Amino acid sequence: MEQQSDKVLQMKKAAGKTAVDNLVKNGMKLGLGTGSTAIHAIRRVGELLAQGMLRDISAFATSFQAEIECEKTGIPYYPLSSRELSGCLDLTIDGADEVDPQNFLIKGGGGAMLIEKITAYNSGLYAIIVDESKIVGCTDGSSSLGTGFPVPVEVVPVARITVTKALIDLGATVTLREGIRKAGPVITEHGNLILDIRFTFPVDPAKMEHEINHIPGVVENGFFTRKHPVIYVAHSDGTIEIRQ
Repeated sequence: MEQQSDKVLQMKKAAGKTAVDNLVKNGMKLGLGTGSTAIHAIRRVGELLAQGMLRDISAFATSFQAEIECEKTGIPYYPLSSRELSGCLDLTIDGADEVDPQNFLIKGGGGAMLIEKITAYNSGLYAIIVDESKIVGCTDGSSSLGTGFPVPVEVVPVARITVTKALIDLGATVTLREGIRKAGPVITEHGNLILDIRFTFPVDPAKMEHEINHIPGVVENGFFTRKHPVIYVAHSDGTIEIRQ
């Protein structure tokens, strides 16, 4: 994970702890997200299990990173299609790259948006934990998603060029995501590529989520608009804001 200042790290920890303490109950089927904020929610669940303050948790981890953290902290996790979970979760807790005034999200900075979206859209309750830097929006209260942080688009490799052309036609600038400490492009856990896109003008996130996913060769994209989450925002003054 990226280097973080102590203040940002404390905000992420506070958001994760508060969401878990408020929302996670005994016997839950629990989705656990990916990234530098979500990992603190996983650690808090593991801590409460170890203390005996939680029991009978059945988790689904949205990435290898989340699976490894579940192993470290003693959280039992299962495939989403397992008998234990049956494709349905009571609650998912995850992070986000940006949150707009409508609580629409950009996710997928860590490359796990496909499984994160499947998990989110099959959860009874969806909670997002962020620090205050992830809250964005135009001065008139409208969305600015897609103009700042890049929106990831997962594509099958054979469709890289055709999808790139279609995204440009929608007004996006397109960059193939390259690996860090790896030569060549990022390969997702499902063997696909990621195109990071930006717009120079405000877009309708809900409409754009739908339009991008209708391009042949697109597997999923990082606009999250169909499931409205509760947002836990940690502020630098130590307070936690809960946005419904």
